[in-house]
Amino acid sequence: MQATLFQLDNYGPWTTTPEPRPEMHLQTLQSRLYADIAEAVGDHDGYAFYARGDNIVALTPGMDRSAHRDLLGRLDEDYPVSASAAIGTGDTPRDALAAATATLQEVGSAQDADRRRVLAGETGPTDAVEVAHFDVVDATGEFTDTTDAYTAYRSITGGMAAVADSLADRGGLTFFVGGDNAIAVCSPLERAAYEAAIDEARSVGIDLRVGIGVGEAPTDAGIRAKHALERGRETGKPITPAATASAER
Repeated sequence: MQATLFQLDNYGPWTTTPEPRPEMHLQTLQSRLYADIAEAVGDHDGYAFYARGDNIVALTPGMDRSAHRDLLGRLDEDYPVSASAAIGTGDTPRDALAAATATLQEVGSAQDADRRRVLAGETGPTDAVEVAHFDVVDATGEFTDTTDAYTAYRSITGGMAAVADSLADRGGLTFFVGGDNAIAVCSPLERAAYEAAIDEARSVGIDLRVGIGVGEAPTDAGIRAKHALERGRETGKPITPAATASAER
């Protein structure tokens, strides 16, 4: 697996210099930055996830160092702060991200005034990736149309956090992507791993279904997972691998 950690340079001090900046200004900057990184990563068949605003996690098997460098250059031109990035590889997405994180930490602190537009780490060969697309069973009836918006938000994100904890133990990275959806990027897992993740969500009151796809690129695996999820909605099955979805069509 190959992952990239994009991190804003010296962002914390910038937000308070020469005085604290309005929070909505900062939120807007972070959301636009994420959109630009996600678009660039997607153009190379990867996935990018909004992690902490000033940290964006991406699965980048289709991006070489030149593509990373070009992206950092464009961000430097378009934003008042620069970004650095580190590439990591590992047996699982979580291992790859851990390697990228350690590499970036070695070249300078996130609040190091001397770190600017650094690209660290090396690309490497990658294996097939598995993408699991989760959503809440009848989210509209259970939450959107029957509870207040904040209760719905807390409940659904709590269920997705339970999934993330369960799959992290198996090397997966899971991110809430809005609405009632989460996407997990994993090395190929046994069905029992998804059963365990769904059980964890159910223990906090959230009933989930998942579609699973495998591909050489995250985008290929992801679209297969989406089709599998749609088939799961039709059949009522909680776990639908893409191969099963195709076979049943």
